[in-house]
Amino acid sequence: MKTYFLDIMASKERGTTYIGVTNNLSRRVYEHKNELVEGFSKKYQTHLLVYFEEPKTMYDAILREKQLKRWKRSWKIRLIEETNQKWRDLSKEIIFMDKD
Repeated sequence: MKTYFLDIMASKERGTTYIGVTNNLSRRVYEHKNELVEGFSKKYQTHLLVYFEEPKTMYDAILREKQLKRWKRSWKIRLIEETNQKWRDLSKEIIFMDKD
């Protein structure tokens, strides 16, 4: 069974955020931290995993990604701070979450 994730990466507490979808959260975090992909994430140094969800399907993950990208910044901050008030890097907590 495939696993999918919606993730929010940040440059710092209340800094620039990047919202994405992946089937391998560990790989996604590694790519961000090591700036392996050109573009927005590399430019704004979104290295901290500050929020993630595990939707049931890739379709659900993509729908959620599109929804969050339309949200006001204040709503995204509130979502993050509901579970991660100090904006700590959650990457150490997800090392064993990927199932593929």
